[in-house]
Amino acid sequence: MNKPLAGAALSLLLLGAAAAPATASTAPTTSTAPTTSEHRNGDAPAPVAVNFAGTVALSNCSGSVVRTPNSQPNDPALVLTNGHCIESGFPEPGEVISNQPSNRSFTLLSASGSRLGTVRAGKIAYATMTDTDVAVYQLTRTYAQIQSQYGIAALTLNDTHPVQGTAIKVVSGYWKRIYSCNIDGFAYRLKEGDWTWKDSVRYTSSCNTIGGTSGSPVIDAATGKVVAVNNTGNESGGRCTVNNPCEVDQNGNVTVRQGINYAQQTYPLVACIAPGNQFDLTLPTCTLPKS
Repeated sequence: MNKPLAGAALSLLLLGAAAAPATASTAPTTSTAPTTSEHRNGDAPAPVAVNFAGTVALSNCSGSVVRTPNSQPNDPALVLTNGHCIESGFPEPGEVISNQPSNRSFTLLSASGSRLGTVRAGKIAYATMTDTDVAVYQLTRTYAQIQSQYGIAALTLNDTHPVQGTAIKVVSGYWKRIYSCNIDGFAYRLKEGDWTWKDSVRYTSSCNTIGGTSGSPVIDAATGKVVAVNNTGNESGGRCTVNNPCEVDQNGNVTVRQGINYAQQTYPLVACIAPGNQFDLTLPTCTLPKS
């Protein structure tokens, strides 16, 4: 995975779990988010400016304050990141965490990437590294409270499958850096060490994400909606090993793409969130792994 920058023993694993690079004390130069970009259709919505508003920095990863299309202003706000970024360590294959108390803090960022303040979790609403690599924290504040105090609106989760060729932005709150590329395609299965993820988003090569970008929202550059969460990439050309995920097709054929990075789709989250922003894995539309 795109390594979280932590010193714990488990942080030696996965893309994003290695020790901080030598340059970690100085963030890479922030990319400028363009105000225009091409979308996949001639009749697509006008492009939007993508910036850091709504993103957060974790102690070891990136994340974002998100809402579903049906979330209400007085609902408790949600923060999206990776399952491998949670404070208790990487979930085991087959493990699902839900409604686990947490007081983790997140640094909320302005549009320019400056620090606005701190928001805090009340619980991990959902986390897993099975089939996907996702964690959603429920905060102790509502969207309305965050909007009132900081002037920040949540990013909206798209509720449909993303489309190949879509122009995207990967927005890292940890590094205050924005990567621009396109969805190159989808990996039927993406295998890294003991973990396997389904229908992963593959980027074109210009999204060369690094350690600390784990959990970054992947934003449709035309709509401003979140379509995926950044999580991994093949660092050195290894085959299906930690830090070197491989693609496996329906026939079991393995493809290794050194230097290419990936994300996990987020539209399945929407179908598992009931009114009040409560996860309900029993909903008939919910396809997320269940405990």
